[in-house]
Amino acid sequence: MFELLQCRKSLMIIFLALKFFFMFISLSEARVHNYTWDITYQYKSQDCYKKLAITINGMTPGPVISATEGDTIIVNVVNKLFMENVAIHWHGIRQIGTPWMDGTDGVSQCATIPGDTFTYQFVVDKAGTHMYHSHYGVQKESGLYWLIKVTVPAGKSDPFKYDDDDHSIVLTDWYHSSSYEEATKLTSVPFVWIGEPQSLLVNGRGKYDCGNLTTNVCDLTNPECVPYSLTVVPGKTYRLRIASLTSLSALSFQIEGHNLTVVEADGQYVEPFVIKKPDSSRNYWMSTNVVGRKPQTPPGLAIFNYNPNHFNKIPPTIPPPGPAWNDTKSRINQSLAIKAHRVFIQSPPSTSDKVILLLNTQNTIQGRTRWSLNNVSHTLPHTPYLIAQRKNWTDVFDQTPPPESYDFQNYDIYNVPGNTNSTSSTSFYRLEFNSTVDVILQNSNTMNVNNSETHPWHLHGHDFWVLGYGDGKFNMSSDVKWYNLVDPIMKNTVPLHPYGWTALRFRADNPGIWLFHCHIEAHFLMGMLVLFESGSEMVGEPPQ
Repeated sequence: MFELLQCRKSLMIIFLALKFFFMFISLSEARVHNYTWDITYQYKSQDCYKKLAITINGMTPGPVISATEGDTIIVNVVNKLFMENVAIHWHGIRQIGTPWMDGTDGVSQCATIPGDTFTYQFVVDKAGTHMYHSHYGVQKESGLYWLIKVTVPAGKSDPFKYDDDDHSIVLTDWYHSSSYEEATKLTSVPFVWIGEPQSLLVNGRGKYDCGNLTTNVCDLTNPECVPYSLTVVPGKTYRLRIASLTSLSALSFQIEGHNLTVVEADGQYVEPFVIKKPDSSRNYWMSTNVVGRKPQTPPGLAIFNYNPNHFNKIPPTIPPPGPAWNDTKSRINQSLAIKAHRVFIQSPPSTSDKVILLLNTQNTIQGRTRWSLNNVSHTLPHTPYLIAQRKNWTDVFDQTPPPESYDFQNYDIYNVPGNTNSTSSTSFYRLEFNSTVDVILQNSNTMNVNNSETHPWHLHGHDFWVLGYGDGKFNMSSDVKWYNLVDPIMKNTVPLHPYGWTALRFRADNPGIWLFHCHIEAHFLMGMLVLFESGSEMVGEPPQ
């Protein structure tokens, strides 16, 4: 049997253990890594269907950034797109002391316009597997993404062992329409849903059913869409860095005939799962499937190749189906099962200074479909928040903070709201610097009957303790008693399950203004975000 892992807008490092192993430690001094990236349009056939993609130096997915904890990364981003701005977010890098480098259009910077260059410079402050991706509109789904791999510094070691082989597996969904088309549909009156993605990709490769399309449009023989194949040797232990960078889909990931052992999530060590040795006489399927919404996209497939079998030899079996798409209970149980590694527990404060309860709803504003928090749908100002706050330009954004709660006693989370109208705001939450804040995410019904969606929430600039998950409506008096204050995992991205709640706690100890948002691109574009400000008066002058 095999263990199924939900991987959605979060990072998991996995052991695949086949036999005995030894430790490999890379020793290096702190370094400066300097990159120059030309951002251009290129026609690509990631799933055999030709599409105009956004590339880095002609590549999609982009190049991996490899560094050691404490190293400095410098990336000169040259925007050679004809009509689109660019901003790149370094997901999982907390940007301590460098809030201008967070790469969030409308918050930390103005996106880089065509023909201009912006230089990002920051320190990778913790080891682990992180990622980068576009943070402008819904541009990420056009191919601007990949991984940041950060190893432990000299004198330290990971609390797990593996042979000297380190592989990355990135899961994405893939639309054939452009990001311009997607954004136009999502903001139109009447609302036009973008639909489900056409393909799921494993390391940038998938297979679309070309049907009767001509080969100049969709070519199954194009080498760009040959299934990804990972070659392994029997008797070795491998470290797999698995990331999901989808724009819409929540995904499962499984390797046929194998159990997977999770050892790290979002750059934090976790208590590992049990391992199992498989038969190594043939190749196996790696597959990823949609969960959380009724699948209309075929599974993404790749080959788990045992040497000396040919790396492209198709396995003789049917790909594993993955978990049931609507098995929410199993996904909640899996979320609850992940604990901090016993040697690396960072205990949370026993109490908080502030509690913010955020009701996730779907609403309308002037005929446009929006996502809202406590009946407020957020938009980003034309002048970035951090600049406006630093310059004391009070007319740039709403000065009244958004509501910190909703009528949780009377609100029915299981039905379409009686009044779907919402309000729009550019305000943010002002937090006392170094205070401890609890955020309770409460899911509810959308504007469609019997429908509640999965939301992966990501916090910029901080890690948070995951205190708990639950079904139904959060109870302010009883559910807090079940918080995990002993060994909670620290993360920067967390799922909010359908009709459920998620509780997290963080310390507002990083000066700046930081996004907290649903990582589904369509939901973010439609207002599913809030911002936290603390200590912004300590932030230095913006870069030139």
